[in-house]
Amino acid sequence: MPRILSSHMVIQRDLPVHVWGSAAPGEPVSVSFRGEARGTETDPLGHWNIYLKPGPAGGPFQLTVKGIPATGASAAPEQPIILDDIMVGDIWVASGQSNMEFPLSRAATAAQDLPNAANPQIRLLMIRKRSSDYAMPDADTDGWTLSTPETAKDFSAVAWYFARDIAAREHAAVGVIDATWGGTVGESWVRLTALGEDASLAPVFVSRGKMTDTAADAVADEKDQQRQIAEAKAAGKPIPQFPWHPPLNSWGPGLLWNGMIAPLTPLPIRGVIWYQGESNSALARVHSYDRIMRTLIEDWRRQWGVGDFPFLYVQISNFTSTPLEDWAELREQQVRTLAMRNTALVVTIDIGNPTDVHPTDKLDVGLRLARGARALTYGETVEYSGPVFREATPEGASIRAYFDHAAGFTARGGAATGIEIAGRDGHYVPATATIDGTTVVASSPDVPVPVRIRYGWANSPQCNLFNSEGLPASPFTSER
Repeated sequence: MPRILSSHMVIQRDLPVHVWGSAAPGEPVSVSFRGEARGTETDPLGHWNIYLKPGPAGGPFQLTVKGIPATGASAAPEQPIILDDIMVGDIWVASGQSNMEFPLSRAATAAQDLPNAANPQIRLLMIRKRSSDYAMPDADTDGWTLSTPETAKDFSAVAWYFARDIAAREHAAVGVIDATWGGTVGESWVRLTALGEDASLAPVFVSRGKMTDTAADAVADEKDQQRQIAEAKAAGKPIPQFPWHPPLNSWGPGLLWNGMIAPLTPLPIRGVIWYQGESNSALARVHSYDRIMRTLIEDWRRQWGVGDFPFLYVQISNFTSTPLEDWAELREQQVRTLAMRNTALVVTIDIGNPTDVHPTDKLDVGLRLARGARALTYGETVEYSGPVFREATPEGASIRAYFDHAAGFTARGGAATGIEIAGRDGHYVPATATIDGTTVVASSPDVPVPVRIRYGWANSPQCNLFNSEGLPASPFTSER
């Protein structure tokens, strides 16, 4: 059986229970679970699949798989495979780059929460990093574990906080799968064929081509760098610093889908939480990000085959970065992806760190993601989004911006900050802005007839707009 099926796992409630594996070609196989037993026979390649009836949350249960060698009716049965302590609840896949990978042990709240991480209702599955040129049949993992201080310390902090909140509210087991790789681009997590079917994503392959064209030079550079480092150490001199080069093995289109996500797709899930985008903020990549994410979401849903499951994702935070990256445009690309159904965006512009790409407040990120799940998945009447720009209308010497999710709209600390307006020349200047209900009215003596407005348009902006739930407004531009 695949390693993602193990003792202590969570099986998705209210969906058919899928059990699969391999045996000798033509061998009879039976599976029993929750008082139901079904059998099948392996195909000519030795593969087998069995589906059992869906059921509600509960457990623990035991799952038994039996095989009978196909050498004759009198052959002795093989030793059964028994999986113990199985819970039926909800499975969420947590994926993305380093801010999702960021472990609980390094979170700002680790000192108070990690010692209390023992929770039998939270089950963890850690997927090791692996890239592949083709879809792997199984993931590289040691299997499912219960949440304990030891198993949780290296697990995604965002995913763990998300799971803790959902498990407590739903009174059901929550399984989270940590399939993350820091410093990776979005297209690495998308199936290659899906990327190729969208002609607008041709720049993804051009970028990959440029990387591979210079691969030989990169290898030579690496050898020379290692030589310089060794010489510096031997001479007692400071270690030299070198420009960073993207790694070929984790930046290739489709490589991480093949190695880390494709093996998960036979397992029914409730949904996905995603935190990635920093590596796509480079000027040459940023404008393709919305298309990459739409393709990723559409194709992940297609490959899992359990419907348009919720896809909850985190907008990149505030970070000074460099002029070679456009974090404001990347955030705007992430807002555009909200046009897809059953998606929610978590804004983190208020809890970042301008000097550290890895802010340590992962508790609030996890809880905001949980708000999205509570509203979209679990039917709660709860505000799950900060104010999101809808449209802007010129009003003589001012311009008015309209927002959704803006009940109790307020500017913390007094006047609204980070708002700029422009006339038809496209030259933006800082504006004086006031809140009027769920709208913002902005003006400036330097722009007699404003036609454009934007907010928080910088890599690390100063933003202070919130709704009554304390959720921050997303940076935006009226230029679309």
